[in-house]
Amino acid sequence: MSERKGMTMNDKKAAVPASQGIADLPEGFKLTELGPLPEEWQVVRLREVVSLRKGTIDPQKAKGHRYVGLEHIQPGNVRLTSWGDPKQVKSSKAVFKSGDVLFAKLRPYLDKSALAESEGICSTDILVLTPSKRIDNWYFAFLAHHPFVLDHAISTMTGVNHPRTSWQALSAGLIPLPPLLEQRAIAHVLRTVQRAKEATERVIAALKELKKSLMKHLFTYGPVPLDQAEQVRLKETEIGPVPEHWEVIPFSESVLNRRVRVGKVKQQDYQPIGQFPIVDQGQTLVAGYWDDPNDVYQGPLPVIIFGDHTRVFKFVEFPFVCGADGTKVLLPNKSKFDPEFLFFAYLDLKIPSRGYNRHYRLLREQKLPLPPLPEQREIAHILRVVNQKIEAEENRKQALGALFKTLLHHLMTGKVRVGKQDNHRQGG
Repeated sequence: MSERKGMTMNDKKAAVPASQGIADLPEGFKLTELGPLPEEWQVVRLREVVSLRKGTIDPQKAKGHRYVGLEHIQPGNVRLTSWGDPKQVKSSKAVFKSGDVLFAKLRPYLDKSALAESEGICSTDILVLTPSKRIDNWYFAFLAHHPFVLDHAISTMTGVNHPRTSWQALSAGLIPLPPLLEQRAIAHVLRTVQRAKEATERVIAALKELKKSLMKHLFTYGPVPLDQAEQVRLKETEIGPVPEHWEVIPFSESVLNRRVRVGKVKQQDYQPIGQFPIVDQGQTLVAGYWDDPNDVYQGPLPVIIFGDHTRVFKFVEFPFVCGADGTKVLLPNKSKFDPEFLFFAYLDLKIPSRGYNRHYRLLREQKLPLPPLPEQREIAHILRVVNQKIEAEENRKQALGALFKTLLHHLMTGKVRVGKQDNHRQGG
């Protein structure tokens, strides 16, 4: 039997046979256009509870206002954490107020939206969305990262080179609307996880600054305490001051001139799971997985990977397969260098960027410090300890990110309920 035009959701629910899942609905749930949701929740179109803030302003007249461009909204972040200089902005920009949600309409699949906690101006490629009294600001800020909103934004994209959504298209999307107290409770839980993630990010940033300072000290004075640095006799070299007993040698002497046997896999063929990790020139150590043992690196370990396009260095101590584009495998010359020290020495190099072009020629022109091997090992140990702490915090950040995504899904679909005991005190 065809569905009658104009049927209500209750009519639809009654018309759907048990074989389609009605009989399996949890107690207290109803079937909606968004799937099973708690009975007291509503399903509304975005434009019913959120409006578009209109109007632009000359940035030169917006004195004291912060500027936000697309580059200042980080993927997956719920709060704004960086700003640009409005003095550098020439054309008119959109205005936002505290409590507005900034949603990037350009390439919405990048998941770039954030809650503004102060007023300012922003790129016109950003939709400035103002929640009404029916929807909590923080609840909506988190909801903007859920597939309920993102999938609809992506499905309404137009254009090829610069795909984007629009307010007209986005505002027609359906969202779940719990009672206001439950919205606030949901937002509170998600903000708690978010704050823990932000705190971890601050620890990581501090550790990276510590590592940067340590490297400057260690590659200038060697592995001596800070209060003994002035006692180290230095000499000026092509790479700056180093201890008198150190040498400075060309890059070519730091690696072995041998052919490397390793398979190379195109990025589109990476597997999410597999037997052997793929190491490429990207930022993460492992980019994917591969199962063919014939493609695994055959040679001594550890090796150092250099990203010819990205200038990224990686220290690899396990069997691996290479990503096909721009991945160089460097074999440390162990007669002169401790491999881990060499890795940190490479990290200390200043290789100018040539964009997405080759950089290996510039790397080969570099020169490196050569301390005695015992000092190399001591320096490597100090920096390894900091690296391990950074890695531990990165893992914590990743775990918190995974927890956030899980909670976001469960809370926004009512699978986990919070704050519902107070819902009887208010209307829908």
